[in-house]
Amino acid sequence: MKICIIGSAGHTNYVLDGVRRDKDSKIVGIAAGIQGEGIDKLTEQIGELEEKPAVFDDYREMLEQLQPDVVAVASHFYQQASITLEVLKRGINVFVEKPVATNLSELASVKRFYQQSNLHLAAMFGIRYKPCFMTAWKLVQQGAVGKVRLMNAQKSYKLGSRPEFYKKRETYGGTIPWVGSHAVDWLHWFSGERFETVYAAHSNQYNQGHGELEISALLHFRLTNGAMGSVNIDYLRPDTAGSHGDDRIRVAGTEGVIEVCDERVFLINSKKKGVQEVSLENSEGIFLDFLSQVRGKGKCLVSAEDSFYITEVCLKARVAADENRIVML
Repeated sequence: MKICIIGSAGHTNYVLDGVRRDKDSKIVGIAAGIQGEGIDKLTEQIGELEEKPAVFDDYREMLEQLQPDVVAVASHFYQQASITLEVLKRGINVFVEKPVATNLSELASVKRFYQQSNLHLAAMFGIRYKPCFMTAWKLVQQGAVGKVRLMNAQKSYKLGSRPEFYKKRETYGGTIPWVGSHAVDWLHWFSGERFETVYAAHSNQYNQGHGELEISALLHFRLTNGAMGSVNIDYLRPDTAGSHGDDRIRVAGTEGVIEVCDERVFLINSKKKGVQEVSLENSEGIFLDFLSQVRGKGKCLVSAEDSFYITEVCLKARVAADENRIVML
């Protein structure tokens, strides 16, 4: 299977990890998604896989010449939708960075074109496949906590020094869609419920010279069947922390509570006394799962519908924060 990569700003590591473990796929071409986007580091990383893809200045020329089976789109976030459309129009399957778009009109265009095609698309919600989140999700699906009633999710990152395109809403898209989309995805994924309303707030104060980038955000959702969820997002993790991120979720149900914290899973329910630490299950990873779907050998855990839906919810949550009001979803 021929793979091309456009851009290097997103989670291209998912692609490299998948290709490393899939002997029937090969990275045949790479290109920047926008003029000036550096791809030297990506080229070096691919070289470590002993792959020698052709490097193009224009990704459109790459698509025409190589006609790949799958393209990974991971350029500057405001370019995701337009590049994805260019790929879909050529009849090529897309593995795209989340959010799929940074505004609702572009999201609608991508969604409409995808629905008229027979192609495959998935957004890079790869954290679903981390052993801790996969293990907790499976236990919830098996009824370990009963009916899900309340969820609290967290995304916390070190800020570091971000590239220039992070400093403007126009090119970055906002912290809720970029960082928060993972946690919003978990609420939908764990509960199986859909979002009804959102109230949100975000702030760019104390962002250490990063322009319009919001350094903190808080989201409050009402979901179907009376379930509720919150998401807290920040770039306030100190440089001294032992890891870049601190991802967490707590899911409370009618029969118990499960938590993901520090890459571990803790469960308390009516079946055993006290808190249990659960053994983790391994997972094959999102890109291998997507390739299996493209080959007709299964269904990727991240559907195109979920990719569009979570992007839409995050963009509307951004509206709620910008306008300080409740938004219907």
